[in-house]
Amino acid sequence: MEVWNRYVATRRHVEGAPTEADFEVIENTARWSPDSGEVLVKNLFLSIDPYQLNRMKVTSASHHAVDGILPGQRIAAYTAGEVVASASPEYAAGDVVVGVLGWEEYSLFDPSSPAAAATVHKVSTGGGGGFPLSHHLSVLGTSGMTAYGGLFEVSKPAKGEKVFVSAASGSVGSLAGQFAKLAGCYVVGCAGTQAKVDLLKDKLGFDDAFNYKEEPDLKSALKRYFPDGIDIYFENVGGEMLEAALANMNTYGRVALSGVISEYTGAGRRAVPDLLEVIYKRITIRGFFAWDFLPKFPEFGAVIGEWIREGKVHVLEDVSDGIDSVPAAFAALFSGHNVGKKLVKLA
Repeated sequence: MEVWNRYVATRRHVEGAPTEADFEVIENTARWSPDSGEVLVKNLFLSIDPYQLNRMKVTSASHHAVDGILPGQRIAAYTAGEVVASASPEYAAGDVVVGVLGWEEYSLFDPSSPAAAATVHKVSTGGGGGFPLSHHLSVLGTSGMTAYGGLFEVSKPAKGEKVFVSAASGSVGSLAGQFAKLAGCYVVGCAGTQAKVDLLKDKLGFDDAFNYKEEPDLKSALKRYFPDGIDIYFENVGGEMLEAALANMNTYGRVALSGVISEYTGAGRRAVPDLLEVIYKRITIRGFFAWDFLPKFPEFGAVIGEWIREGKVHVLEDVSDGIDSVPAAFAALFSGHNVGKKLVKLA
């Protein structure tokens, strides 16, 4: 079997803020044969994630954990799709799968490879207790697992503790804040527009929120919102935001370092944390990402799924259409235009 395929690639290494001109859509064919052992998937949704920018650079600390992306190369990414042909007894045509495949219309994977075995799996959707397919890339995918693992495995909140979430209307922050509320914490988030601030308070149930762009002094702003100090900081931004949070943290405070999007593009200065604050307050700062919790994905997903069914968690998804929209969708992540999880729908 041979299908016409299109995939997104970079034209060059991307060192600053990404633009649509940094990408191209390349046409090729995907070939599957019944003796290949491979599975052919028609992708239906693509996950658009900020960390991919670090993979597109010539050098990045991210390359220690995730392979860099070369210009013209197919970009591995989290996707969801339907099996159209299978040479593996584990999969059949019509199965719905989620996992690390690619920013492309069709993907091939070999279930016998360790990488595919660890990251690709079948899911149920629709009726009978299933969830929309898009949820398996957002709240039940890496965004949800990052938020859940970062809060409960890294931060270990206790009821009544005070939690600050930066980029709180984003794919991870919007969930981390809601999970913290379910843990009985006092939660404040920040975002870049008044509409997002209202969303955090009125729909997602944050105790309070503020527009960081309207605060000339972030340290003073956090002091107003946390007069008794911060116990947990769920970090998605970096830069001055991290410095301000550390200055307002309590003794034995915890920082769950999920991302530092302000530092990905090099547009702003990098964080210069006051290490004396860290030492004398005995603050724990731990970096992590979703794959750290891969063995616990089923456990996390069961808990989050029940919260969704009970109406305790609101899912925010921002969906664009078609493979040609991927470059614009990705660039928009770095201009603050999205709310919740950014996805591209192909079908």
